[in-house]
Amino acid sequence: MMTGMSRRDALKLLAAGGAAATTTVNAESAEFVENTYSLRAQRGLRSTVEDRERRMQWWHDARFGMFIHWGSYSVLGRHEWAMENEAIPIAEYEQLAKQFTPKPNAAREFARLARRAGQKYVVMTTKHHEGFCLFDTKTTSYCAPKQGPGRDLVREYVDAVRAEGLRVGFYYSLMDWHHPDGAICARDEAARKRFVEYIHTHVRELMTNYGKVDILWYDVAWPLDAKGWESERMNEMVFSLQPDIIVNNRDKLDGDFSTPEQQITAAAQGRAWESCMTLNGSWGYQAADDDWKTPKQVIRNLMSCSRDGGNYLLNIGPRGDGSVPEESVRIFETVGAWMERNGATIYASEPCQPRRSAYAMFTRKGSTLYMHIHAWPGESAVVTGMVTPVKSARLFASGQTVRFKQEKLRLVVTGLPKQAPDRPLTTIAIECDGEPKQDNILVRNEHARRTV
Repeated sequence: MMTGMSRRDALKLLAAGGAAATTTVNAESAEFVENTYSLRAQRGLRSTVEDRERRMQWWHDARFGMFIHWGSYSVLGRHEWAMENEAIPIAEYEQLAKQFTPKPNAAREFARLARRAGQKYVVMTTKHHEGFCLFDTKTTSYCAPKQGPGRDLVREYVDAVRAEGLRVGFYYSLMDWHHPDGAICARDEAARKRFVEYIHTHVRELMTNYGKVDILWYDVAWPLDAKGWESERMNEMVFSLQPDIIVNNRDKLDGDFSTPEQQITAAAQGRAWESCMTLNGSWGYQAADDDWKTPKQVIRNLMSCSRDGGNYLLNIGPRGDGSVPEESVRIFETVGAWMERNGATIYASEPCQPRRSAYAMFTRKGSTLYMHIHAWPGESAVVTGMVTPVKSARLFASGQTVRFKQEKLRLVVTGLPKQAPDRPLTTIAIECDGEPKQDNILVRNEHARRTV
């Protein structure tokens, strides 16, 4: 980080440096970059905390996003790590880039599926570990416009996502199995400098050539640490070009949010976090992988994230031709149909303290507790230890009022239908007199016992 000058002066200096390095781009991108400098300067001395809250408010409200892993490995269909897992020689693996010929504007299908699923933002691989760039770059011929696709796939992606009214995110892998300096940079200073310049140039191109970018999602910082990657300098450049962007923590800096992978683990001390998960067992397309999550599992995972203040980034792995596996489409559309009826219980939800139930999960907005029942109990449902007074209850999707009685140890909702009225989960909205609170051991402590 820069010291000895004001934040305003530092940003002006960084902006000037970024402008000098910027290549000629289309008029929209050039105008955007010019405007971001003045916006950044106008914000001047705004505190880091305030600025982060401003930048991240939409992201916290969104809760649900789509991850896309797509590259030349999609042609092979044997997992995105196939190059390393199978020790495929570089010359052999490079042939996949020539065979990677997706249909025109394939990203429109991705973006439309995200919107139908109820997702509010999308993050797509611009370069995965294999080193193949889906964007146009001056640094290498190993990129989509100069290989099989014959065009800039990131441009098509950005246009498609914006057309659906969604936020745009770029995934970028720091680790690179293709670049000659990608491993020796850890022990050769000249190689490190060359490789870091290569990586920084990519990030600058991505931040410059596509208009406003909402998320930068770094991945796998092997084999360097933050000092080796010059991560602070890289991020300062990113923010000078994209003042409203959100950046994750996988460049070995804290970033704006944490990224638990294939697990749901809330960050400590209220830190922003996002759980990223595959829909089956693979990020990239793997033809034989049929270990699909059910729509119910997906929705329950989304609730687990939401109740602890986190986001859920759920992946698709398109085929090499740009088509999305049919099972992915079915699951996403089923989730989306449920979100269309019940999404208001997820978007902009707040941390939720009640959670004890054998057949339900909970989310909250204000003083409303949403009881999401995944194993329908029949004509009544119970929340034990509910200590906040309840004012009313209703089936959320239909708005139908339901009866309830609140006792010392439990809240009992009655008069429910024998069969679940909504699938794959049914939601009951419980209006409370204040923030809903549950005493998890109230029954254990105070339930009447037999006398000896």
